[in-house]
Amino acid sequence: MRIKDCKISVIQGDITILKVDAIVNAANNKLLMGGGVAGAIKKKGGKIIEEEAIKKGPIEIGDAVATAAGSLPAKYVIHAATMGLDFKTDEIKIRNATRNALKVAAELKIKSLAFPALGCGVGGFPFLASAKIMAQEVLRHLREQKSPLKEIIFCLYDKEAYAIFQKGLTGYLEYVTNKLQNGPFVTVDAIIQINDGIVVIKRSNPPFGWALPGGFVDYGESLEEAVKREAKEETGLDLTELKQFHTYSDPDRDPRFHTIATVFIAKAKGEPRAADDAEKIKVVKLNEIKNLDFAFDHKKILEDYLKFGRRP
Repeated sequence: MRIKDCKISVIQGDITILKVDAIVNAANNKLLMGGGVAGAIKKKGGKIIEEEAIKKGPIEIGDAVATAAGSLPAKYVIHAATMGLDFKTDEIKIRNATRNALKVAAELKIKSLAFPALGCGVGGFPFLASAKIMAQEVLRHLREQKSPLKEIIFCLYDKEAYAIFQKGLTGYLEYVTNKLQNGPFVTVDAIIQINDGIVVIKRSNPPFGWALPGGFVDYGESLEEAVKREAKEETGLDLTELKQFHTYSDPDRDPRFHTIATVFIAKAKGEPRAADDAEKIKVVKLNEIKNLDFAFDHKKILEDYLKFGRRP
């Protein structure tokens, strides 16, 4: 499968023979390369890898550093510390180790990278849990960063481990990218009180009609940040005294697709002015709401507001 421009695959094999720019070593924070994946890397690539790694250690558990790859086909080994010498690991350690390995790869402008199952060797962490944690971090990295990575391989030596990782990691990524991206989408709307009226806009884009100021929540935004941004973009107002009113989730509330809207009550600073996709703007008296044609379910929202919550 692909995420943006990066190919993601799970294979069964020996990570030390892969012809990629870098392989990841499931390391301890002292960077001593004893058994497991680390021992196999040292055996195939030479003790020079461990010697260079030790010079860069110790590192914090969850951090990662890169060394040359000795006689391996890869150019680099990225040592991601999933545990200390007590061999204890957990979700946070594996998550941070994966995240920092990807960060190091980006800094080195690496295009192809191979991971083992982090934390699942001497650390004894469940393969399925590791697969989902690593999938989450790869997805986050590729979506949030301008990554040079074009290929990420998850390489499992054992047949049973491969089967678990194949199902867990690929299944998780396909669910998120193919199903969740179809919605429902998260939106926000604002009931902005000015004197004894409410700010409404006339939409310039379909669905047409009068509406509360609002819009989609951007990735990385909180609901509060999103509603303040949307209100500013559409009305020029700076929201104050923000308070959540209610969430509306009827699959048919938006004729375009399934959206879930959290509605806020607020007051505002500034003078209302139509902007962004607002064709017109006005402050409507509460007793005039019933006379307007609203888009979405915004008339119902305002009817609920009149019944249940006029004070921010």
